[in-house]
Amino acid sequence: MDFENRLLPELRSVIAQFPGFQLEENLELSRSYLSSPPIEQSEHVRTTSRMIPSVAGEILVKIYEPAQRTDVKLPAMLWIHGGGYVMGHPDMDDALCERFVQAANCVVVSVDYRLAPEHPYPAAIDDCYAALTWMTDEAELLGIDLDRVAIAGASGGGGLTAALALMARDKGGPALIFQMPLYPMIDDRNVTASSHEITADNAPWSRKNNLTAWNMYLGNRTEDSEVSPYAVPSRAESLAGLPPTYTCVGQLDLFRDETIEYVARLAQAGVDVEFHLYPGTFHNFEGMVPQAEVSQRASQSYVDAIARALNP
Repeated sequence: MDFENRLLPELRSVIAQFPGFQLEENLELSRSYLSSPPIEQSEHVRTTSRMIPSVAGEILVKIYEPAQRTDVKLPAMLWIHGGGYVMGHPDMDDALCERFVQAANCVVVSVDYRLAPEHPYPAAIDDCYAALTWMTDEAELLGIDLDRVAIAGASGGGGLTAALALMARDKGGPALIFQMPLYPMIDDRNVTASSHEITADNAPWSRKNNLTAWNMYLGNRTEDSEVSPYAVPSRAESLAGLPPTYTCVGQLDLFRDETIEYVARLAQAGVDVEFHLYPGTFHNFEGMVPQAEVSQRASQSYVDAIARALNP
C-alpha cells in the first residue's frame, strides 16, 4: 500500500496538495514553505525580541511570557524550531509558544539558530547552548525559577533538543528537569526500516530530503569521519543522566524507528520517558493539519506534558 493510502482519511487531502520540499533543487523555495503570516497575538501573552551573544556574534531570541506577571519566578523552557537543520524561523511557532505559556504559566525563549548549509555543524548547537546559558544566566532579568528549566523542539529542533541535553549533561549544566524532543531528527545513518519506507516526493519529510539535509548539516566528511553525538544524538555512547523525557512520532514518519530506538535506550539507561506513536500519521502532522482530531489529541498531549513537568 502506498504512502497516501496508509494515512488517516482526515490527513490525506493536505498531503495530496503538498508539493514536497526540494532541498537540493531549490532550498530557498523550500524555506519559503515554512514562512507563515503573523499571528493575532494573544492578549494573555507578551512577546518581545532581543539579540543575545553567541559564538559567532549576536543571534535573535523571542521571549514569550504571561502578560500579567507578579514577582513570582516562573518556570522556563527553551524552544528550538524545526526545519531539518536547514529551514525555519522562530516566527513559525508563535502560536505554539503562546500555548505553552498559557498552559504551563511559564516563560518560553525561542532561539533563531544559524542554519546549514551556510552554517554547518556546530553552528546550530552552539547557538542553542548559548541561548540556554543566556536564559539561565539572566534568570533574575527574566524572572525564571532555575529549579524548573526545560528544553523542547520538533523535528530538526527535536534533534537539537536531544543534542543540547547531552551537551548540558556533559558540561555540568545548565540544570534541566525535562526535555521534549518531538519526532526528532537524530540519526544521520539512514539505515532503519522507516528511513527506507518514506520515499514519496510529497511526503513532508522523505528519504531524499533527509539524506540531503544531513549532508548540508554535517558538511564534508568521509566514511571514516568521527561524528559527534552533539551533531547526531543517536551516536551517543550513553544516555544515562539525561532529564525525564517526552516524545512522540507518527507511524508513517521517516524518524519512527530512530525515535523508538532512542526511547528504548533512554528507558534502559534509567531515564523516565513517555512515548506516543500515532498510527496513520506523517511527519509534523499536527503542525500541517492542526484541525484534525488526531492532531489536536497529539498537540494537547505534549502541551500537557510540558505543563506537568514545569509545575511538579
